[in-house]
Formats: sequence, structure tokens, C-alpha cells
Amino acid sequence: MTKKILDVCCGSRMFWFDKNHKDAVYMDIREIEDTLCDGRKLVIKPDVIGDFRNIPYGDNLFRLVVFDPPHLVRAGKASWLRKKYGVLEESWPIDLKQGFSECMRVLAPDGVLIFKWNEDQIRLKQILDLIDFKPLFGNQRGKTHWLVFMK
Repeated sequence: MTKKILDVCCGSRMFWFDKNHKDAVYMDIREIEDTLCDGRKLVIKPDVIGDFRNIPYGDNLFRLVVFDPPHLVRAGKASWLRKKYGVLEESWPIDLKQGFSECMRVLAPDGVLIFKWNEDQIRLKQILDLIDFKPLFGNQRGKTHWLVFMK
């Protein structure tokens, strides 16, 4: 693997400054091109179609893994929120626990995992209580959190 970075839920790559970074592999479970209700174009076009619960790569490959999974459990069937961010299933606790394990599996020794979470519907504490990993540091204000883990 020549790429060093894996974004396992890239979506529309919203927070990426370089949406086609040469060292990154962009993965998502879906591919979408649509126009949102306000006229903005939504493009989710990953390099790899894959599920964060079963990442299609071997162990210890990436120096940086970005994990920004869907954070919503409720959103209208045809809503722009669902289209843009995706929605978790009822099995979200098991799914997110598996996602963290998979991210750590593909992360190289001493690699870094960046986790982004919005607390609009599920508290960050609920996520941290599910997983077997402790963050090194991150922000603790507002609804959107960025946490840093190291393998």
C-alpha cells in the first residue's frame, strides 16, 4: 500500500482542504450525486466502496485513519441530512464498536486515528463507553468533537 491515509467514511470530503490528497484513500459505503433542497450539489464519490465495520485492507497499513461515521439515528427518509451525513442503524452501538476495532486493525503501529463525532443525537460519552480505546486528547466544547487516538 503506497497511500498513508485512510478516510473510512469520507462522504463528500467536507472537512478536507485537499479533497483529492495524493496520500489518501477515500472510502464510503455509498456513492451519490444529487442536488440538495437549497440547490447545492452533493457528491459522494469514494475511491473505494466499503463498510467501516469490515474495512477491505490488511492489518497495520495506514499511518493515519480518519473515522467520521454517521452520527444520526433519526433523519427523514428523503431528508438532506440523511443524504449528506448518512444514518446509523439500530445496531449502532455494535457497529461503532466494530468500526473502531477495524480502524485500529488497519492502523500501523504508532499510527494515529482521528475520530469526529457530533452529539446532536448520541452523546460522545456513550461512544467512549462502548470502545476499548482511550483518546489522547481532543476538544471538549460544543457539539462536534475531534478526538485523537494512537495505536
